[in-house]
Amino acid sequence: MRPVNILIISSVLVGLLIGMAAFVSVSNERMMKDVQKAKDSKGFAVVELFTSEGCSSCPPADALLERIQQDNQNKQIYILAFHVDYWDHQGWRDRFSDHKYSERQQQYANWMGLSTVYTPQVVINGENEFVGSNAGAIVKAISNGLEEQSAASVGLSARIEQGKLYIGHQVSDVGKDASLVLTLVEKVAHSDVKAGENSGRKLSHVQIVRQLAVIDANSSKEVEMKLPANFNENDFELVGFVQRNADGRIIAAGRNEF
Repeated sequence: MRPVNILIISSVLVGLLIGMAAFVSVSNERMMKDVQKAKDSKGFAVVELFTSEGCSSCPPADALLERIQQDNQNKQIYILAFHVDYWDHQGWRDRFSDHKYSERQQQYANWMGLSTVYTPQVVINGENEFVGSNAGAIVKAISNGLEEQSAASVGLSARIEQGKLYIGHQVSDVGKDASLVLTLVEKVAHSDVKAGENSGRKLSHVQIVRQLAVIDANSSKEVEMKLPANFNENDFELVGFVQRNADGRIIAAGRNEF
């Protein structure tokens, strides 16, 4: 495996981001309406955020996606926050981090021909990537995804036995060279950060990926996942999507809210 080149967006950018906040807050009102106006269709938007509690540039991206989710409850928008682990040596270990999520981000770098990975990064439908605080580009890409017809589909079912989650799945029109990506998602969480770049801050998160599994999209085998200690059916959901292996494009998505 070739080494992962990591670009950490420096805390010196925080001042710039704060300075832009007033402009963004005004323009966001108009942009959010663009998402809300997206025509009803079979379209969808899978919005993957690569983030970390150790990254001082990440909270604005978390807040942006929280706003998008709040304002578009009835849209087929699937927000997934992957907390990467390469920030964990900077003074604060993110309790939601997992090396698998860093590997997933690196896979996107490979698909897209990027020389580095960074936080905060948003990838939409496996095709387009943006700095996670770039509200205009992110909202436009989400709107485009919602308006694009999708022939493929994903259906998910779930059962819980003896502290384990068993996921059933059914897909259609996905082709042969594709994977089914399954995620167990915690809807909301808060952390009091005691060290690192965000020391002293209380951070809010939405749609945190707590478990990840990737299988052949045409497999019929039930998938087993270990449940987090704080699992309850009201605070978690399943999100699954089909992704082409050749280029990473996501062609179908669905959820199960237990």
